[in-house]
This record gives sequence, structure tokens and C-alpha cells, in this order.
Amino acid sequence: MKHLIDTIDSLRGSGFAALAFKLTLAVLFGGIIGIERGRKRRPAGYRTHIIVCMGATLAMCISRYAFEVLQVNTDISRLGAQVINGIGFLGAGTIIVTGQHVKGLTTAAGLWTCACMGLCIGAGFFECAIVACIVIWLTISYFTGLEKNLISISQNMNVNVIVSDTAVIHGLFETIKRMDIKIYDSEITNIKNLKNESPNVLIEMRMPKRRRHSEVIAAIASIEGVISIEEE
Repeated sequence: MKHLIDTIDSLRGSGFAALAFKLTLAVLFGGIIGIERGRKRRPAGYRTHIIVCMGATLAMCISRYAFEVLQVNTDISRLGAQVINGIGFLGAGTIIVTGQHVKGLTTAAGLWTCACMGLCIGAGFFECAIVACIVIWLTISYFTGLEKNLISISQNMNVNVIVSDTAVIHGLFETIKRMDIKIYDSEITNIKNLKNESPNVLIEMRMPKRRRHSEVIAAIASIEGVISIEEE
């Protein structure tokens, strides 16, 4: 047991074996997070997460090498701080805003935490990196279903409805009110398509306990002139 502990401690350093182990760990952990994102066809997938994790690991390894081996009088956290700031720009590139829809926030957050995980590996804090990898993977893999279930039973509901023309909007609101649903707020914008502009209606509402989200969506979809409906 003592030999195993000594071996692990030696891998926390700045030697060749330690560097090889850290980069291998970065590839493994970054790949575990990235493979789930890639499977869902997200902008940043398997390779991106690996490269981000490896880059963060290298940044921390360079900082430690400069301080411990080259005896450079520097703040070893400086490069790591720049990594955290830089990942913000990469994460912003994965966020897609279409009309009222925002996608890619989970991927952006995953990239940021992947970089933090790489910094842990580079610093030799393997225990934290292992726990972080497990928790991140469980969150992005299994909490999606839980999140959808919580949303489906919530009395608050946001829907995005595209209609053929503005005349349909009055009937849309009347249908919602007949279902004893309270409308908190609504926003109407125009979305361009190949032929013309279609009104896009974003509605925030609160339903009575007996109503299901699927019932509301079905009722709105049955209105003549409704092109599409999507729950936010």
C-alpha cells in the first residue's frame, strides 16, 4: 500500500513519467465528457473536450515546471487563470441563439469544467479530477431525463408558437384562456422563412394542477393556422 501511495505521489511531480501520466489522464477524462456531447451532435464533441482538457493540463504543467525546475519567480496560478478566461470565448462559440431559443449552454459549461478538470490534473490533484469527472458525466448523461420530468410536472409553462398570420393569435389566446390557464406574459416577433414572415408568439403561462403539458400542446397544435409549437 505504501509503495502504491509513493508511486502516485511521484506522478504528481514534473518528471517525464508524471507528464505522460497526466496527459493520458487528460485524454481519458476529457474523452469521457466529450463522447456524451458528441453522441448528441453538439458543436463541441469528443475531440474538442480532449484538447481543452489537455491544454489546461499542459498550462498547469508548464507553470509548475517553470516554478519548480527552472526556479522562475512567478505565480504558478497565472497561466491557469488565463485558461479559465480563454475557455469563456470557446464556450461562447457553442451557444446558439435562434429566435427565442438558446442552445449549447450545457456544452459551454462542460467545456469550462473540463478545463478546470485539466488544471486539477496538471496540478497533481488527481483525487479532485476523478471525482469531478464522475460527477460531470453523471450530470450530463442522466440528469437530462430528471430535468425534463421536473419541467413536465411544473405548473409553469413556456411555449413558442409560430402561426401563419396575426389573425390566428387572437384564437390562440382564447384557446389558452378556455383551459383555465393564466397568461403571465407574451411576446410577438416575426420570423422570416422562404416565402414570407410568420408571427412567432412566445407565451409564459401558469396552468392549473389538473392540466398536463401534453394536453396544452395538443390543444394549441389543433388550432387552424398554427404552423409549429415547441415548449421552451
